[in-house]
Amino acid sequence: MQSFIQFMPTKIVFGQEAEKEAGKLARESGVSKVLLVYGGGSVVRSGLLDTVKSSLEKEGILYTELSGVKPNPRLGLAREGVKKALEFGAEMMLAVGGGSVIDTAKAVAVGAENPGTDIWDVWMGKVSVDAAKPVGAVLTISAAGSEMSDSAVLTNEETGKKAGFNSDIVRPKFALMNPKLTYTLPKYQLACGIVDILMHTLERYFTPVSGNMLTDEIAEGLMRTLIENGKTAYENQTDYDAMSEIMWCGSLSHNNLTGLGRPKDFACHKLGHEIGGMFDEAHGATLSAVWGSWARYVYKLDTARFARYGRKVWKIEDKGEEETAVLAIEATEEFFRSLHMPVCIGGLKTGVLPEEKLKEMADSATKGDTVRLGCFKKLDAQDMYEIYKAANHE
Repeated sequence: MQSFIQFMPTKIVFGQEAEKEAGKLARESGVSKVLLVYGGGSVVRSGLLDTVKSSLEKEGILYTELSGVKPNPRLGLAREGVKKALEFGAEMMLAVGGGSVIDTAKAVAVGAENPGTDIWDVWMGKVSVDAAKPVGAVLTISAAGSEMSDSAVLTNEETGKKAGFNSDIVRPKFALMNPKLTYTLPKYQLACGIVDILMHTLERYFTPVSGNMLTDEIAEGLMRTLIENGKTAYENQTDYDAMSEIMWCGSLSHNNLTGLGRPKDFACHKLGHEIGGMFDEAHGATLSAVWGSWARYVYKLDTARFARYGRKVWKIEDKGEEETAVLAIEATEEFFRSLHMPVCIGGLKTGVLPEEKLKEMADSATKGDTVRLGCFKKLDAQDMYEIYKAANHE
C-alpha cells in the first residue's frame, strides 16, 4: 500500500426527509446567519426550498438568498454571492441543489472569508488562500460528488474558460442526502450524472501507481455498483434502492476514497472542461464524448491495467491482455450509448468542430503548452489535440 493522507470531515445524513435536518446541523456548526444558494426552478416548485427555510427558521437562523445558479456555474454569480454574503454577514453557505450549486457556494465561501481577493485569481492559481467559510449541502443531483469533495469548478463566462480549485478548505461540513429528491430529474441529467460519477473513479483508477489492493477493490466495486444501478435507474427513476446506490456512489467516487495511495489523472476532465467552458455543454456529456479517444490513445502504456478493468468491472472473459483491454474500452462506450450519452464530439450539441477550435482548446488546457496534464500519460498540447481530433466525428 502506498502512502496517503485521508481527510473526510463531512457529516452525512442519508435517507428520506434528510433535508429537514438543515437547520439543526447549521446550528450545531455554530452559525446564526446563512446564505442560501440554489438554482431556482425545481427546488422552488417542489417545496424543497421552503422545507429548508422552515428548518432554519425553527432553529432561529437568519438567511438571505442567492438564486440563479446554472450548469457550468458562472463566475459572475459567484462574485455576486461574495458581495451578498459580506453585506449580510453570512457565516455559512448552504447549497440546495447539485454540483453547480454546491461549487458556487464553495466559491462564495472562499471569497467571503478572503475579502478583497478575486476568486477567479484563486481558481487560476494566481493567489493562494488557506481558509473559507463553512459550507453545507442539501443534495438534489447525484453526479459531481461536490457534497464531500475538496474541489469546485467555475466557468468564466467572459472568456469561456472553465477551471477547478482543489483544497480541503472547501469540503462541506455536512451533506443532507435524500434519494427521493432525485426522482424528477430529466433523463438526460440523470445520465450525465452517472457518467460523471463513473469518470471520477476512472480518473483515479488509471494512474501509473500500483500496489493498492484495497483501493482497487473499492474502486472496482463502486464502478460495478454504479453500472448495475445506473441501468436500473435509467429505466425507473423512482426505484429508491437504485437511486440510493447511485447517490452514495457519487459521494464516494469524488471524496478521494477510490484513489487513496495514488495520484489522480483527470486528463479527461481537462479535455471536457475546455469543451464545456467554450460551448456550455453538459459536463457529463463532454466526458463521455472524449473518454474513448483518450483510452485508445494511452492504453498501451499499461495494457494489463485496462485488461484488469475489463475483467473486474465488466466481467469480460480473459482473451489476452490486448483484446481484453480493447473490449473494456468498447464496453464502457456501449454503456454510455445505453444511457444515450455521446461517445464523440459530433454527438454533442456543438457538433463536429473546426480544427482550429481543437487546437485552441488543446492550447488553453495546457496553458500555452507550458503544463503537462494527467499522470497515466503526461499530455502536452499536441497530445490533447490528437485526442480531440480522434473524438471529432459524428
